[in-house]
Amino acid sequence: MIGLFSILAVGFFLGMRHATDPDHVIAVTTIVSNQRNSMRAALIGAFWGLGHTVTIFIVGAGIILFNLVIPVRLGLSMELSVAVMLIILGVVNVVAFLRATPAASIQTDHSEIVHSHAHSHGGLVHTHPHSHEPASEAPLNWLDRTFGRNSLYQYLRPFVIGVVHGLAGSAAVALLVLGTIRNVHWAIAYLLIFGVGTIAGMMLITMSLASAFRVVGRARQKFSQRLAFASGLLSLGFGLFVAYKICLVYGLFSAHAHWTPQ
Repeated sequence: MIGLFSILAVGFFLGMRHATDPDHVIAVTTIVSNQRNSMRAALIGAFWGLGHTVTIFIVGAGIILFNLVIPVRLGLSMELSVAVMLIILGVVNVVAFLRATPAASIQTDHSEIVHSHAHSHGGLVHTHPHSHEPASEAPLNWLDRTFGRNSLYQYLRPFVIGVVHGLAGSAAVALLVLGTIRNVHWAIAYLLIFGVGTIAGMMLITMSLASAFRVVGRARQKFSQRLAFASGLLSLGFGLFVAYKICLVYGLFSAHAHWTPQ
């Protein structure tokens, strides 16, 4: 029994450490960069961890129980899906920032945005310039503008991202368990507690990120927007780097592809 508790404790803390992997942190940073509520950020982290756990458990249990073998190209493709997702998240954040920049640059000294509309009176066309107060929050991408008020969407997005991340790491986790835990029931329990640890670790990460963005946002709104832009660039660059390694270094599309689960 002591052995089982030790295994579960190790699984929990390894799950928390797993949440701090660079690709995981970069992905959730792009999601919570516009989030200022720590509790909502924690829920975002929890749903990411839940999605990650679902994939880890399903794929891992299949490998443990049925001795499934993941082909090299399938394994590389699962990792490539993470790279594609990071690229998409990065592009969304960068595009949102660039769309905000022209509106922010056309402002008066009183931080007002100046507009002019053309009117026609008796065949004479003229304009009436006027101003509006700028929005206090950075504009969201088109998905956020369309579904942003839908609470289901707010948590479905990190869940799906967690599922994709789980695809990339499930094989490595399962093979690690198979190499160290011979009891099948204990191995399945390890996968579950590993997932719980990942959820807890990601909740702490997202709460910390949201708190940091909130503190910075209070001081300088523009600087907060630039941090969101920087997280987008980081996600884009890291995604391109991972895609380069998978496609060219590991040879996903070549005749001699090779893959080691990590």
